[in-house]
Amino acid sequence: MSLLEVDKLNSYYGDSHILFDVNMRVEENEVIALLGRNGAGKSTTLKSIMGAVTPRKGSIRLSGEDIAGHPPYDIANHGIQLVPEERRIFGSLNVEENLVLAAMSAPNAWTIAQIYEYFPRLKERRRSRGTDLSGGEQQMLAIARALIRDPKLILLDEPFEGLAPIIVQDLLGVAKKLAKEGRTIVIVEQNVKAALSISNRCYIINNGHMVFDGTPDDLDAKPEIMQEYLGV
Repeated sequence: MSLLEVDKLNSYYGDSHILFDVNMRVEENEVIALLGRNGAGKSTTLKSIMGAVTPRKGSIRLSGEDIAGHPPYDIANHGIQLVPEERRIFGSLNVEENLVLAAMSAPNAWTIAQIYEYFPRLKERRRSRGTDLSGGEQQMLAIARALIRDPKLILLDEPFEGLAPIIVQDLLGVAKKLAKEGRTIVIVEQNVKAALSISNRCYIINNGHMVFDGTPDDLDAKPEIMQEYLGV
């Protein structure tokens, strides 16, 4: 049994059919890259898993339990954390208050000291309000808020988007460390090279349909797939 099993998932925005019979599996301690062009359905897949979008058909099983259609807070309590593209930190709270608030309802929350081992920059900025942080620092905080809840599965939606290359390298280093420690991650990212560098397997979604499932080496051996669906 896989940690996460998505079977024939169909999701809509209003009357617009976005995901068509999407299948996906994630094993424990695995890093999965979910790739595709803008508008392909990547973020909708993550939001459907997290409950922010309610699927109309299909199943989503976490450790064998169907969680499709459950509210996001319940899915979070089951052990999934989504780091959204918009980050959604609390701008009026400082770094430490954001972390404390995220940890409050987690049964096995990390300590703040553990978080600062991954993000020493956040320790330096611990008294700064969210609105006073740079884009890179806000992304660090968004990821830290997910980690402090000790999730079974972390969903990262475009974590490197719009960030300076040096910040991307810092965040990639954190992702590699988490992967090495056996954390289970699904990453949606336009930076294909960065995403594949930390992934065990990858999926490509195109116009709401899964069109590829394999390892980064499998994908590298099929440049025509890269060109057709990723423009790489």
